[in-house]
Amino acid sequence: MAKDLYEILGVNKSASDDEIKKAFRKKARQLHPDVNKAPDAEDRFKELNEAYDVLSDPAKRAQYDRFGTIPGAPGAAGPQAVDFEDLFGGFGMGDIFSSFFGGGAGRATVRREGRDMGVGLRITLEEAAAGVHKEIVYDRLAPCPDCKGSGLAEGGSEVTCPDCNGQGRVVTVQHTILGDMQAASTCSRCSGSGKIIENPCPECEGQGRVPDRQRISVDIPVGIQDGQQLRLSGYGEAGIRGAAAGDLIVTIRIEEHEFFERQGSDLHCSTVISMVQAALGTQIEIDGIFKDEKVKVTIPEGCQYGQVVHVKGYGMPKFRSEARGDLHVHVEVRIPSRLSKAERGILEKLADEMGENVSEARSPLQKLRDAFNG
Repeated sequence: MAKDLYEILGVNKSASDDEIKKAFRKKARQLHPDVNKAPDAEDRFKELNEAYDVLSDPAKRAQYDRFGTIPGAPGAAGPQAVDFEDLFGGFGMGDIFSSFFGGGAGRATVRREGRDMGVGLRITLEEAAAGVHKEIVYDRLAPCPDCKGSGLAEGGSEVTCPDCNGQGRVVTVQHTILGDMQAASTCSRCSGSGKIIENPCPECEGQGRVPDRQRISVDIPVGIQDGQQLRLSGYGEAGIRGAAAGDLIVTIRIEEHEFFERQGSDLHCSTVISMVQAALGTQIEIDGIFKDEKVKVTIPEGCQYGQVVHVKGYGMPKFRSEARGDLHVHVEVRIPSRLSKAERGILEKLADEMGENVSEARSPLQKLRDAFNG
């Protein structure tokens, strides 16, 4: 029987979003493999993260409450869940907590400013053409809501580190046969900041930031290219105790289109016409990249298989512009595999006028014999 997600987090079903966040952070500190060496700590932390992934998302939580199944899991009812790991990759809550705990790499110099973060966002070609408003969900170290990012509990203060006298580095002397050798190293007490916290905030342990799941809205501009990046200032990792936050760098990934192929600001597509239309010329209508857009394509007389017809101004919009590239229509000519008696007669008459030799018409019995004879 599947475990109850609320039970995994240690909250009741009526818990608020803030209560769910705090319960997750509390348990994550206890279970993260960087601090908990129990054999099952990693599995329990993964289970905790999966529970939080559902209960921190209003749509997923509503589905779970209604159907009792985890969105996206086999047999789950309701709408298909979005796989944010696939969309954004690289930044899971486990990675964020590893940064919070120092990654188990010892007490190296701590960078006070927040780091830049990167996420990938998939959009359709139509969305790239028209521009779109998207919500991004990602995990980061965010300002602590309890101390407002200061790292201080009530009555707390930031003071000079007594071990290094505010220098951030300590000098040790080693006595060797060659004489006294001095070595400078990062102060282990203040991690190189030169300051320590007296009475730190218990929620963030004096860092002024906590692991959290963020939801932000971003406007994708018209004409954006695959691989192009948008920089959102201040939405990366929060700095330590109020230091400047990093930026969030959003890399756009445009899905392949079933009909159009994009090359810069131009669009390419294929269309099929009959051999009569190819010979005599015609005007056809195809769908454009925008909703309800119709494009008239003039096929010239004597059009050949593989010929490209250019339609000016019906390609992709150029980046942040009203100007558009061109549409290139690759023509395929369909040759009928079967002809009626009347159609064959017309073509035989045409062949006679053009002085071309063609095969004689064969009866159904002759065709059957041909099939048996290979």
